Amino acid sequence: MHEAAARSAPSFPPTAWMNVLAPATRIAFYGDRAARAAAESVFPISPADAVCRAHVDGARASLWLGPDEYLLIAPTEPGAAALIAQLTAAIGALPHALVDVSHRQVAFEIHGPQAARILNGACPLDLEESRFPVGACTRTVFAKAEIVLWRTHAEAFRVEAWRSFARYVAELLAEIAQDYGDHPP
Repeated sequence: MHEAAARSAPSFPPTAWMNVLAPATRIAFYGDRAARAAAESVFPISPADAVCRAHVDGARASLWLGPDEYLLIAPTEPGAAALIAQLTAAIGALPHALVDVSHRQVAFEIHGPQAARILNGACPLDLEESRFPVGACTRTVFAKAEIVLWRTHAEAFRVEAWRSFARYVAELLAEIAQDYGDHPP
């Protein structure tokens, strides 16, 4: 299913401030401390005390979204099925859940000096760097769409939006960006 979804991913022309990111493997992982520790042998997991923070190891990242809830992001190869099999083997009989959500989401990168302001046009969070620093991540809303927002650099954010809301999110971002002369859509 992931391969079919990747082929039909919505396309948007790149702008000076927004890019659609390449397809990725995304796994929703639910597990307590013991399950996280076991999974660490296969995938870098954000520590539980790193509330609403991303943990990056090379091309892989885990985003702490809530108590015992993580979004794992990895390249498309070897694929979600293989990664889930590796994680399942490592975690064994410990209580956990692993769900492939690769096909569900599209990722955008919003970057540049006005990135936080553009996002704040429809996101209620305070995105000042002192309040939402590099590495911060959370589930939130962008107007009427649920998103996962991750600040990857001082002037860059990764927005994970459900595929069915991707066009809505991209078009609303473009509309908001028109307010910033140095960020034409």
